[in-house]
Amino acid sequence: MSISTSRAAIVFVGCLLTIATPQFARALETLQPGEKLTLERAIELTLRNHPRGLEMKSEATAANERVGEARAALLPQVYSVAEYLRSTDNPIGNTTFLNPGFIPRISGTLHGATTNPAPSFSTSTTNNYAGGVAVQQYLFDFGRVRGRIEQRDEEAHAALSQSQLTELDLVFEVAQRYFALLAAGQKVKVFQKAIDQRSEQLHAAQVKASANLTPQIDVLTAQAALARARTDLLEVSDERDIARVALNNTMAIGRIAPDYDLADVLTYQPVSGSLEAFFSSAIEQRPDLRALEAEARAAGAQVKQARSDYFPTAGVTAGYSAIGTGSPAANNINAGIVITWPIFNGFATEHQVQEAKATQNAIRYAIEDLEQRVWLDVKTAYLQLQTSVEQIHQAEATLAASSGQLELADKRYNAGLGNIIELTDAERFYIQDDAAYVDALYGYSVAKATLDRVTGASLQLVIGK
Repeated sequence: MSISTSRAAIVFVGCLLTIATPQFARALETLQPGEKLTLERAIELTLRNHPRGLEMKSEATAANERVGEARAALLPQVYSVAEYLRSTDNPIGNTTFLNPGFIPRISGTLHGATTNPAPSFSTSTTNNYAGGVAVQQYLFDFGRVRGRIEQRDEEAHAALSQSQLTELDLVFEVAQRYFALLAAGQKVKVFQKAIDQRSEQLHAAQVKASANLTPQIDVLTAQAALARARTDLLEVSDERDIARVALNNTMAIGRIAPDYDLADVLTYQPVSGSLEAFFSSAIEQRPDLRALEAEARAAGAQVKQARSDYFPTAGVTAGYSAIGTGSPAANNINAGIVITWPIFNGFATEHQVQEAKATQNAIRYAIEDLEQRVWLDVKTAYLQLQTSVEQIHQAEATLAASSGQLELADKRYNAGLGNIIELTDAERFYIQDDAAYVDALYGYSVAKATLDRVTGASLQLVIGK
């Protein structure tokens, strides 16, 4: 084979692979360099790109196609066959056997009969042709086909709900990581501000110490405070970088993510809505509940299918065939009604009915169990959200007091009424309280996202858009 021919073959095979597997050729949607990333945009990228969500969507699509497969039984089934054989024609006479499907029965002279000439084995062959077309149409079967259609339809609904449940989890995951990156970035600003303040404090201590206005310990204390602030900044900077990697991973752009900034800020709102209202919303919107309910209906359809074996199945058939060793062929047509009725199958139908009923009952118990866990999830998230708001109020009050304490300590130190330890302690408390306020805002954001997840509210917002 020439080189050009080999290259052409490789290109041809590559084209076939591209056509056969288009899902692997999809391009990830990503951000533009310098783009301001909102939470809504992060959710959009996650739902478009994340392979877990795409996997469940494909599963739902496959389940929906199985509905069409089941409905195909209601339509006419048309078959055709064409056959050519080159075979011997040695007779078998009165030989009796069960045809295994691939040995043709050829009539002929009885074995042992007196003939002239006597039958003998021949290796000469002749042409044999066969062709035909047949049509079969389902009429009724007391629920088997329609029960299978109903089962596949409910399974498709369950698969769609499972896909939505995956999307709900992804929305919560990306929200949690978006808020984590916001919090880490805000903490970086807190400790960067602390470094600036302590650098100024160190400079002031050095100037005063050189003029013999303060002891040398003030300089050493300010240097230690500045070093601790720089260490804290390194830690929160690492947290911010890790949070960014985690967010990029959730959006499935980890290896191609450009530089971007976050558009939102951490904030909070008072809790509105009652616990009962949130629980009712969860019962109505949770996709895992919808999936179990669809599975229960699918099990009910299986009961119908199993019970149909107690009754006959009817259909019509018609066909045309042409068979011969040459031309003209022997032509035949046929038409009729086919009725089948299982009389005894070892009580298999009875066991199948009971199995389907037991499966349906098991799913109903699973629904009751999930409803109890939904109540627990909603109440826990609701209480955590209320607590997070109270924690923000406490953090605000603490931060205001720390700010006043720092301002007073700074004035006392500059007036010579306080020492450097009092000032650095006040600064340390203020920095800690400022970081704690950021943590409180982050805790509220995660608690709100958790409540939206357990009630299904975040998914409804996505579907609405």
